[in-house]
Amino acid sequence: MQASSSTAPQMIGTSALIGDLVVDRTGAALGRIREIMLDVARGRVAYAVLAFEDPAEPGESDGAVRKLFALPWEALQLDAQSRQLVLDTDRERLRNAPGFDPKHWPSMAQPTWTSALYEFYGVEPYHSD
Repeated sequence: MQASSSTAPQMIGTSALIGDLVVDRTGAALGRIREIMLDVARGRVAYAVLAFEDPAEPGESDGAVRKLFALPWEALQLDAQSRQLVLDTDRERLRNAPGFDPKHWPSMAQPTWTSALYEFYGVEPYHSD
């Protein structure tokens, strides 16, 4: 993750980011951070889980989270002044992103799943370094 401001903190607790808004480059809301997943073996943040509330789905305007998305940590930028995270993906593209049901999380340790995820967002997997 990159910080978009020189006043951005160098370190921040993960609990401070839970519930924070994720927006696209235009500032349109995409959802909120539900969880931050750590790769314990490598001592790194692997990805953030985005709760996507999609009011465009017919008959689903109650704000309930229908889909979660794993966002590679490297695909996010912190806007410290606005206290939000920026993802260079619009709502329509996000609708088609690899996601999962909130009650059925995938096995995040599968290399093929991780590779497809990072490829979709156009970032280099952190574990390839």
